[in-house]
Amino acid sequence: MEKKQMNSKLNYIYDDDEYIRKGPKHSANTKKVKKKKKKKSKAKRIIMKTLIILMLILILIIGAIVAYGLSKLGKINRDNSFDKSDIEINEGVETTGYINLYLFGVDARDQSDSYNESLSDVIMVVSINQDTKKVKIASVYRDTYLQDAKLKKFDKVTHSFLRGGPSLSMSTLNTNLDLDITDYVAINFNVVIDIVDAVGGIDLTITNEEAENMRDYIEEMNNCTGHNSSFIKKGGTYHVDGVQATAYARIRYTAGGDWKRTERQREVLNLVFEKMKKMNIGQLNKLADTVLEKVSTNIETKQILYLITQAASYEVEETVGWPYDVGDYKPEKVWYGVPVNLEKQVIKLHEYLFDKQDYKVSSAVKNISDKMIRQTGIQ
Repeated sequence: MEKKQMNSKLNYIYDDDEYIRKGPKHSANTKKVKKKKKKKSKAKRIIMKTLIILMLILILIIGAIVAYGLSKLGKINRDNSFDKSDIEINEGVETTGYINLYLFGVDARDQSDSYNESLSDVIMVVSINQDTKKVKIASVYRDTYLQDAKLKKFDKVTHSFLRGGPSLSMSTLNTNLDLDITDYVAINFNVVIDIVDAVGGIDLTITNEEAENMRDYIEEMNNCTGHNSSFIKKGGTYHVDGVQATAYARIRYTAGGDWKRTERQREVLNLVFEKMKKMNIGQLNKLADTVLEKVSTNIETKQILYLITQAASYEVEETVGWPYDVGDYKPEKVWYGVPVNLEKQVIKLHEYLFDKQDYKVSSAVKNISDKMIRQTGIQ
């Protein structure tokens, strides 16, 4: 197994399949469970509500505590590490009449981990039509084969966040998808742990295979967070705590791979959301004190407050998974999901997000698409 550059702070290695945090049994598990990906049809229009629900949770929390004063919003981790003007946007691309942002779920487990030095396991494009109040969300699969805006080479889109944080990730997404987004929200795994614990845990039905795969995740998160959660020894229905629920949501190396993982994430957050709806203002206020400091964003306070005031009128439509059509590409046994083809996939994305019929991609996307076809042979 070829290993390349080490990231010393996060203890990640660039392995022959992906960036992997070194830990007990990870290498063995990686080899053992490299199962065949779902058929291409499985990749089409997969509904991914992980951060939709989390966004609603955050809006609920923030909205409930506005009465206590705007000082609560000061707990959010404000990202001033880059200027919005530094984010790359293709020439001629401009979206009007919409509020657009990226939502990132990042692979930062330890409190000392930086959002700028983590993988983005969840990537979502959120578009709010300011006239109709319709919210459309497209989930970009983490293994999608796109051109990194910094390296100008193709790689899994999740790696852009690790290389350059939200700024590079937004530039990569913008230049490949013809978007002009400069705002983002990011959360890490600890947010899910805290939220599940705050609502008193949730009930999950777990298979034997899932229980086995959860063990390493539980051990790792116990070490990183100081928790002492117990292992799930076998399949069954359990009342789980935050670490156990997060371990369940992180399972990837079982039948169904990454797509099955997104289903687990939706299940966990749906259960959490149902319990949060029953919490009173005091409970939400206490939860906000813990959660908001683990949210990173560059969105201005006045924009957050505007979103809060409009939240009741928003209607979230069915989400889509992007790319709609994915081709298998495995150079040196590394799997990538290749848009088939990028130009067509970007056109379909703009039709969905912005109701643009007969959208013409920029010359930049056209060039990237042609380059991708030449390199992969997938048309």
